[in-house]
Amino acid sequence: MQFVHLTIMVKKLEASVEFYTMMTELKIARRFYSSSGEIVFLTNADGETEIELVCMPQMEKFEGNGFFICFTTDKLDVMHEFVQTRGLKPSDIREPDAENRYFYVYDPDGVSVQLKQKL
Repeated sequence: MQFVHLTIMVKKLEASVEFYTMMTELKIARRFYSSSGEIVFLTNADGETEIELVCMPQMEKFEGNGFFICFTTDKLDVMHEFVQTRGLKPSDIREPDAENRYFYVYDPDGVSVQLKQKL
């Protein structure tokens, strides 16, 4: 069994696409339009990480409580500074042990996103 993708029901699709492409460096792989809304799949170059953003006004929206998404990066300090300059109010960088550093920031719909660096 393999995890395929994570689906997030969003209120403002373009704001979510901008956030995730900026924060995670995922790129738009596919985009679908229908009479009821729009779906965008974001993926990394190798295709093993994929997020589906769904914007359909009549469907239930995620309220942003109870979980977070974690992405690894080798440029944690640069990303922390970058999100601060964008006004996204990240948490402080935390260093719980000698091997890990991370911070959190919220996406436009309140999903907590963690960027983590393994040392």
